[in-house]
Amino acid sequence: MTRSTTDEAAVPPLPSPKERRRLREAKSLSEEEVAAAVGVTRATVRSWETGRASPRGRKRALYAKLIAPEPAVKPEAVKPEVVKPEVVKPPVVTTEAAAVAAVPAAAHLPEASPLPEAPPAAPPADPPPAPASASASDVRSGAEAPDERRVSPAEAFDELYARTAPGLVRQTYLLTGRRTLARESVERAFELAWQRWPEVAVDRDPAGWVRAAAYEYAMSPWHRLRRTHRHPDAPPTEPGKRALFDALLDLPPAYRRTLLLYDGVGLDLPEIAAETEASTPAAAGRLMTARAAVAERLPELADAAPAEQSALLQDRLGGLARAEHVPVPRPARAVRTGSENKARLWTRAAVAGVALLIAVTGLTLHTAPTHYEQPISPPERVGGVPPRGGPQKLTAQDLKLQKSLSEQLAHGPERLVPRLE
Repeated sequence: MTRSTTDEAAVPPLPSPKERRRLREAKSLSEEEVAAAVGVTRATVRSWETGRASPRGRKRALYAKLIAPEPAVKPEAVKPEVVKPEVVKPPVVTTEAAAVAAVPAAAHLPEASPLPEAPPAAPPADPPPAPASASASDVRSGAEAPDERRVSPAEAFDELYARTAPGLVRQTYLLTGRRTLARESVERAFELAWQRWPEVAVDRDPAGWVRAAAYEYAMSPWHRLRRTHRHPDAPPTEPGKRALFDALLDLPPAYRRTLLLYDGVGLDLPEIAAETEASTPAAAGRLMTARAAVAERLPELADAAPAEQSALLQDRLGGLARAEHVPVPRPARAVRTGSENKARLWTRAAVAGVALLIAVTGLTLHTAPTHYEQPISPPERVGGVPPRGGPQKLTAQDLKLQKSLSEQLAHGPERLVPRLE
């Protein structure tokens, strides 16, 4: 057995990805602090908490020790006749929370204080779980604590929209260079998410699902046919931001999206490869090519080290997105209403089309003949037929010539006329 296998066997099994994040936030630790303590990047810690990856070896042991829950303090067993309800202190609750928020970067709702335990007239039961904000998947499945407030799908969608829509509009603006198209793309993505909310609610990263849908709509080549989206908006007036803006728009769409996801959003290369439907080496190649093209426009990036270059580029992209006056998206209720109206309109159009097709088919079957009748050809004048052979009827000129020949004698011997004897 190797050393890494022995270390993993000695470390207790890690909790679920959602519980890892809850334990980290319960200890008031940020992703940067955990990454510095374990020796990894912030994106790696995020992938551990979303379930995309799992730590191994020494990092697994450090991570498990860092997020290990505090030992539970059990109350001393007392007799029922001695215990009084007003003097019993509430026990320290360390059980798992019901769920986490649907948005990965969203903060939890404030937890309520644990209720005091009733006098143990019967055998003591397990302490009730501490109430927390329920995710959209738990709301739809019906799993919730007894004292927990039920979160409706509309409330979960509104929370996701409120936390991600403004920043996603700025990201899409950097991707397209068009403010109106950025807002339209984000609203269309959330309308699609509301139509497919049962699928989005159980997704590991709902914000990533919406981001991918918004990027796909924004990068559609069909927008070139629209007059309002043929040309990008006016660049920033500041020289540095204008150079970065022009450098981004000069990149191919796939390279621009890879650069924005890595240095702007903070995703890892495997995550970017999965979102852009490319391999990890291809995503790495696009990233290096995009950085080199941007560094040619920005001299301060060309002289910096790779690590400093990533941090500097991330700051420049954030400053460019915050400096521009990007339109604010519509309220979440308006987006949900618009999505429902569009779905209702398309449903009615589909029903009307099917009804029209059925009516046309029925009319055709009713008016169609039951048997085939051969049509009668119309009469036509036939030309080019040769004249009939044999004696023909004499014309007036022929009769006149015949009469003259019979009355006048021709020059020469007399004509022999047969006689009967």
